[in-house]
Amino acid sequence: MTRGSTLPAPRLPQLPDLPGRVAIPALPEQSRTSRYPNSLAGFNAASPDDARHTLLACLHSLHWSRRLTDHRPYPDLDSLLAASDEASYDLTPGDLAEALAGESLPVLPADTYEAAHMALDAAHAAYEARFGHVFVICPDGIAPDEVLDHVLAAIRSRLTNDPEEERVVVAEELRRLARGRLLELLRGAGNCATSHSARAPGKTGEPPTH
Repeated sequence: MTRGSTLPAPRLPQLPDLPGRVAIPALPEQSRTSRYPNSLAGFNAASPDDARHTLLACLHSLHWSRRLTDHRPYPDLDSLLAASDEASYDLTPGDLAEALAGESLPVLPADTYEAAHMALDAAHAAYEARFGHVFVICPDGIAPDEVLDHVLAAIRSRLTNDPEEERVVVAEELRRLARGRLLELLRGAGNCATSHSARAPGKTGEPPTH
């Protein structure tokens, strides 16, 4: 968060309550009166600042958000999702690192056994020690009571990846997370959330099925 020498740092207006959303750092052009669109028409008509900040809640990457903002207007939501996919393929390692910094592990249900929390923490610690960033995976189609098992299995499987293989998987998971969040924000549909998923691309290099 930016800090002024004499004035307190500006506070970020309340963003839509997206699944898995984390706080987005305040940027210089923010204002207390910013409004965040929740439809494609509103997004197309929003100011560049408001559009970027809306996208930051979904993408966690300035470059990614700016690119989608600069290519407005979009005739339909599919066009925006396609543009998001295309932009995700061009993210630099620095862009990916920035997006990953905005991600977090899933929050388990309140009645989850302590042993399950410990197992997830241990698995993630091993993953973070190997790759240096949080584990991310998109939860399309997974029942809440199955998420933990999928996350644990995916972490253990992906620990066998080398760093380049894992970078490809991470980029794909971030792309899928972005699609779900954009749908959730601009159409009220979709179920992607931070850091858990139905499946992830494996080491075979086969493209994921959507």
